[in-house]
Amino acid sequence: MNQLKLIALDEEDLTVVSATMQDAIFKIEGLEFDKNSGQFLIAANRFVWEGKGEERSHNHERRRVNVAFKRVRNVKTRGINLKDNAIVLSLLAIQFRKNGEGPEGEIELVLAADAGILLDVECIEVQLTDTGAAWEAKSKPHHSI
Repeated sequence: MNQLKLIALDEEDLTVVSATMQDAIFKIEGLEFDKNSGQFLIAANRFVWEGKGEERSHNHERRRVNVAFKRVRNVKTRGINLKDNAIVLSLLAIQFRKNGEGPEGEIELVLAADAGILLDVECIEVQLTDTGAAWEAKSKPHHSI
């Protein structure tokens, strides 16, 4: 399967990135915020949800991915011990809340265990890039309602 390269510049685009990143897992060491450039980076292992047609094997796959959030002014976390490099975080969704009439707002990375990362952004500008070959996942994520 081809590697994905996605760009999100509005809320509709961001929902596609969110769906692609659902159930991605990463560690604290996979997070980086450069305040000078206004860029927040995530290096993660995403679950490959796309390609459920006949061309996809019956095995479940994960793929290494980098996601760059640009025009970030500030980053806050909730329910995350940033000193614990061994903890594995699981991404459930990416949501946007607009501030007023302009393009600025907050992008929230909703994580399992009631944790989250909140990005104060000038506007939505996100780039997702697969960086390597897929490998077989041990299991498919399952969410009980």
